[in-house]
Amino acid sequence: MLDQERSKSLMQVGPGTSMGNVLRRYWTPIAAVAEFDDKNTKAIRLFGENLVLYKDLSGDFGVLDRHCPHRRADLSYGYVEEHGLRCNYHGWLFSADGSCLAQPYEDVEDPTGKLRKTIQVKNYQVQAKAGLLWVYMGPLPAPELPVWEPFAWKNGFVQISFSEIPCNWLQCQENSIDPVHFEWMHSNWSIRLGGQTGPYIPTHIKVGFEEFEYGYTYKRIREDTSDKDPLWTIGRVCLWPNCLFTGDHFEWRVPIDDNNTLSVGWFFTRVPTDKEPYVQNTIPYWYAPIKDENTGRWITSHVMNQDFVAWVGQGTMSDRENEHLGRSDRGVAMIRQRLLEDMKAVERGEDPKAIVRDPEVAKYIEMPIVGKEYHKNGKSTEELRGSNAQNAQGLKRFPFLVGQPVEIQRAFEAATGFKLLDAKY
Repeated sequence: MLDQERSKSLMQVGPGTSMGNVLRRYWTPIAAVAEFDDKNTKAIRLFGENLVLYKDLSGDFGVLDRHCPHRRADLSYGYVEEHGLRCNYHGWLFSADGSCLAQPYEDVEDPTGKLRKTIQVKNYQVQAKAGLLWVYMGPLPAPELPVWEPFAWKNGFVQISFSEIPCNWLQCQENSIDPVHFEWMHSNWSIRLGGQTGPYIPTHIKVGFEEFEYGYTYKRIREDTSDKDPLWTIGRVCLWPNCLFTGDHFEWRVPIDDNNTLSVGWFFTRVPTDKEPYVQNTIPYWYAPIKDENTGRWITSHVMNQDFVAWVGQGTMSDRENEHLGRSDRGVAMIRQRLLEDMKAVERGEDPKAIVRDPEVAKYIEMPIVGKEYHKNGKSTEELRGSNAQNAQGLKRFPFLVGQPVEIQRAFEAATGFKLLDAKY
């Protein structure tokens, strides 16, 4: 149980809040680079702030306040120039650093630019990495944006997915350190969703949680495994401060505001070694549905969507005063405590956990990864078909999110050589 005051402090992310001040110290993924192949601007909302993300004609990205300081017009409808973003209402032009480069009529009346020189628009830094666009909204100097180990893997098909979830970020992230939910929310519930009443999978008999430099690992032993199992010796990663990494994919829980979260998924699928070298020139992205259009019910067929059901089922902002944590929830208690400590650290002017300042360290950060050898070195098509009965006939589906576009399904199949059996072309 967490008292109301501390729970509230962990959930609120807007400007000036303690948790918002912590999360703004990290680079946050907010969009896909490929989204700007056919457009130049995108309205975004991040940590309770309305912003515009844009790509100018020189190929540089920027993030500005969404509203023009002249007459508050919506800059997401502006148009880009060689450098900067121009308001479509009266033509004021802004650079990525927030300065005003031009005020067409005012510059005629006053060539000295007296008014123009006083204008400064709220702006934030942007970087492109691993097919994602990352925004930094904290104090300068900004930390390094790390190259997490999977970002450097070769010969893999990568795709990015987004879903907007109508609940607070924290209950999403707490799911990232909850091993027992895999047994019931995914495996056993999927059995029930398949029309069967059993048998259920072997139950958990031991769970463990360990802190490391860049987050926490959570581990488990089931009735059918031992302490030699990789999910006990290595575990899965709760990556700090708002991400889950399970071996071949990341899931960031990005706060849109106090009441909404953007789920950002980055997925790596190793292609068979007989298809090497495989080079992916563009990382595709897609926005995944979370509700059935016909019934209005949450989609439950896929792993991540099942998580979404759990998150929104707790309410928009979870009532932690009325929860009853058990022994399997030690990890949840650990990350809450660490977040509270991070808030105090930031108030003291210190960095919170897992901030990377050393450029050399940021170039490549190794992680605890189950199946690392396979993801890096791969297996042949023959080996994959022989090791997995499902692969012998084709992959049943992309198992994490529903709604994968046809063109991405086809690209995935072409890269891996495995047919998605229930793909709908």
